[in-house]
Amino acid sequence: MKKYFVIGNPIEHSLSPKLHNYWLNQNKIEATYDKKLITKNDLEGICNEIRKDNINGLNVTVPFKKEIIPFLDQLSKEAEETQSVNTVYMKNNKIIGHNTDIEGFELNVKNTKFNVTGKKIFIIGAGGVVPSLIFALKKMKASNIIISNRTKQNAENLKNLFKDLKIVDWGIVPDFDMVINATSLGLNEDDLMNIDFSKTDKNKFFYDVIYNPKSTKFLSNAKKLGHEIENGKMMFIYQACAAFEKWHNIKPQIDTKTLELLD
Repeated sequence: MKKYFVIGNPIEHSLSPKLHNYWLNQNKIEATYDKKLITKNDLEGICNEIRKDNINGLNVTVPFKKEIIPFLDQLSKEAEETQSVNTVYMKNNKIIGHNTDIEGFELNVKNTKFNVTGKKIFIIGAGGVVPSLIFALKKMKASNIIISNRTKQNAENLKNLFKDLKIVDWGIVPDFDMVINATSLGLNEDDLMNIDFSKTDKNKFFYDVIYNPKSTKFLSNAKKLGHEIENGKMMFIYQACAAFEKWHNIKPQIDTKTLELLD
C-alpha cells in the first residue's frame, strides 16, 4: 500500500489527512495519508525513504518548505523561482520538488470578488509560503507588493527573489487594497499581532492563509472594522487538489463533503 505524509513542525493543526484520505477513498486508491511531526534533522532521512519507495509522496508545511530543497534532485519551475516546495514525489528515479501553493492561492483569490490587477498588496510575514503568494500576485498583475516581518532581515532576503518589493518596519501600516496574514500568528487563540488597522479605510480585503481555526483574531477584528475577509480554506483545498493530481493522475472532486471536512 502506498504511503503519503504531510510533514511540518507544528503539524497537529493540519487537516491534510482528512482531505486526502477522503479523496483516496472516493477514488478507490489503495493508499494512506498521515501527518508526521519532524525536525530539520529528519529531512534527509525522509527523502531517502522516498528514494527507497517506502514513502510515495510528501506535502511539506512550515518551516521546511525551503529547508527540504537540498535533499531533492530536481525542482519544478514554480518551486525553483520561489525556492519553496510543498509537494514531493518520485519521477524517472528523481525526487522532484513542486509548489502547488501558487495555484492554490491564485484560484482562491480569483474565486472571490477581489480583482488583484493594479492593486496594492500588503503581506505580513516572510516565511515559507510568502514567495508563493508574491509569485501568484505578480502573475495576477498586482501594482505594488509591500512586506513587513518582525525580523526585518527575513523580509529583505525576499528581494533576492523579487527585486521590486517594498519593505516596511513591523507595526507600520502602509496604504493597501489587500492585506495578507502569512505568519503563524492566529494558530493559537492568544496570539497577538500588535498591528493596528483601526485607521484603515473601510472595505479593504483581509486574507489569512490560516484555515484552522477558520476565524483568527486578524480576521474577526477586520470584520468588526467593516472589511471583507477570507481565510485560507479554499487555498488549502486547491493546493491539495493539485498535489493529489500530481501523485495519482486524478483530479479529485471538490464537493460539499470536501468543504464540510474542514469546518
